[in-house]
Amino acid sequence: MQLNASNLSEIKSTAGLQLPTAALLQLPEKVLQFGTGVLLRGLTDLVIHQANMQGRFNGRIVVVKSTSHGNTTAFDHQNGLYTVCIRGLQQGEKISSEQVVSSISRVLTATQEWDEIMACAENPEMELIISNTTEMGITLTKDNVHASPPQSFPGKLLAFLYKRFKTFHGDADKGMVIVPTELIPDNADKLLGILLELAHQNGLEVAFIDWLENANKFCNSLVDRIVPGKLSAQEQKEVESKLGFEDALTIMSECYVLWAIQSDAQKVHDILSFATPGSGVIIAPNIDKFRELKLRLLNGSHTFTCGLAILAGFDTVKDAMANPTFSDFITSLMKNAIVPTLISDDISKDEAITFSENVLDRYSNPFLQHHWHSITLQYSSKMFMRNMETISKSVSRFGTASPLMTLGLAAHIFYMRCSKVGEEEYQSETAAGFSIMDENAAKYAAAWQADDAAHAVDTILSDEAIWQADLTALPQFATTVKNWVTVLQNEGAMAAMRQAVAQHQNVVYEK
Repeated sequence: MQLNASNLSEIKSTAGLQLPTAALLQLPEKVLQFGTGVLLRGLTDLVIHQANMQGRFNGRIVVVKSTSHGNTTAFDHQNGLYTVCIRGLQQGEKISSEQVVSSISRVLTATQEWDEIMACAENPEMELIISNTTEMGITLTKDNVHASPPQSFPGKLLAFLYKRFKTFHGDADKGMVIVPTELIPDNADKLLGILLELAHQNGLEVAFIDWLENANKFCNSLVDRIVPGKLSAQEQKEVESKLGFEDALTIMSECYVLWAIQSDAQKVHDILSFATPGSGVIIAPNIDKFRELKLRLLNGSHTFTCGLAILAGFDTVKDAMANPTFSDFITSLMKNAIVPTLISDDISKDEAITFSENVLDRYSNPFLQHHWHSITLQYSSKMFMRNMETISKSVSRFGTASPLMTLGLAAHIFYMRCSKVGEEEYQSETAAGFSIMDENAAKYAAAWQADDAAHAVDTILSDEAIWQADLTALPQFATTVKNWVTVLQNEGAMAAMRQAVAQHQNVVYEK
């Protein structure tokens, strides 16, 4: 039996599976969504569905498919219904559940159904626009907003808003709440800037530009949820056997949810009624602290440890977390080394510790296959962007960088010992079989050419083009990193991690 609206009444609800009612499928369309990707389906669309199930928000989503790749056949055949399989850990407890999501009313292809998309602008109940068009989507290109359709995402959005302005004669109450979820800082601010420039390029009237800026609420946002997407063939078969129906749109998602939306406007709070305690959706006047927590504790800990994990012989994150030595190391790194550098007027110790514990649960998720090698892509720039400020704060606040951090940096330099094997291809000499995909690979290869670890460390740490500073100027910093490289060479990554945890305990890292 295929999952669709006609068959819902025939599907026997299994334990824990709550099927949408016919009434939910009749809710008015309130949301226009640019993007059909699994992140939106596993996060924002699921959140709206859950709110609808609880009698809040009470609206459905029109999804705009902007690209010509693929088709909407599966969405059409299933009336927009799909299953999300939630898999992961919460406070150490294994979670495995399924939800049939009913928040999508229809999926329209911009190249073929632009008139229908534009007709949505005439719907007085439309109030929210969501997007996830990849980071490249929020870029300025010359575009004709009167085309059918405009080429770019900003062009399409501006055309929609202009149609709405004309339809409702500039009524300020018909402005939209616009929440982009593209993974770039200040995404809504950048999007608004592009729309204003496009409006000027297209000669749109001053009254519209004023309405665009003042009647609409552009909200910066941050999303954080791992949504791997399609199940394996075997997992799909098992889920369909359990649930009693076939679903071509089934996706898997982790348990953790964070959708931080920046606004202090009452209109935003009123419209985004799905943002309630426990939903994972947070509306706040400033969301910088959520970005900082994610950058330093999630992304930063990944980058501090990916080289170490590979050198220790671990393929996936969950495999490493199952090892007591590695688990102890990364737990101490986050809670005892990174957290003290984050405590401020905006971030409390309790908040940072709670975030750390959520990250540790996510790392230990037995259902995810997250390979360490993928984390090493552009390793040097990630180390700079995610961890240099953390190291700097540790030095300035406590007089020294934690040995947990300096070992992570040493493992980075040691793992990046590489040689050229193709025109633009480099391979690690310390982790056999692993390619180095990094814009600075040639610098690391040259630094190690003399087969002198001390020279290599000094050369890399003093390269201001990589770090925007000469790190050898930090007291004892280069010496400490060199010592760790020696330990990695002579005793291995596992021994180095045990030593770093023990050394960290001998220094007080409190504000």
